[in-house]
Amino acid sequence: MAETLSEQALDLLFRKARSYNGYIDKPVSEDQLRQIWDLMKFGPTSANLFPARIVWCVSQESKDRLSKLVSGNNEEKVRNAPVTAIIGMDMAFYDHAPKLFPVADARSWFVDENGEPNAMAAPTAMRNSSLQGAYLIMAARAVGLDTGPMSGFDNAAVDAAFFAGTTIKSNFISTLGYGDPATIFERLPRPAFEEFTTVA
Repeated sequence: MAETLSEQALDLLFRKARSYNGYIDKPVSEDQLRQIWDLMKFGPTSANLFPARIVWCVSQESKDRLSKLVSGNNEEKVRNAPVTAIIGMDMAFYDHAPKLFPVADARSWFVDENGEPNAMAAPTAMRNSSLQGAYLIMAARAVGLDTGPMSGFDNAAVDAAFFAGTTIKSNFISTLGYGDPATIFERLPRPAFEEFTTVA
């Protein structure tokens, strides 16, 4: 039976966590990035197939390159953040099925008789890499970091700059660091249970 998290942990992960637009001048270590991966990899994906691929933009060169491909004030956010993660999705994720889901021929679920991706492949890549991106956000919070996820960027340009020659396409990006409270807005409204959910 699952144990219940403390109130402090629930605040850290959900209730007091915010999306930050800027960070204090404190570095994020590669060890912390590895901790994030080692937590997020346990989140469920369809048939354990892990379509997400991540580029951690840590160097100023990579952050500057990415910052030129984002929209509006996202440029400054990316350039100044300690790290920006590009959450990509491997459109040929099913090629790893023999290793990741050896209990069945899962690859055949996503390709046709010619080995080309079928109608299930792209939605599965998008859905599950999005899930994994959400796991990344929660894992970052769990190890004491803040995040600033965003979708305001040129996907095709990011794909060309960071995933050229691969089967990977970008999904969304997220800055990472120690959030500067001066860069967030007042918390926006959240709907009540009765407004947006139905018990059937």
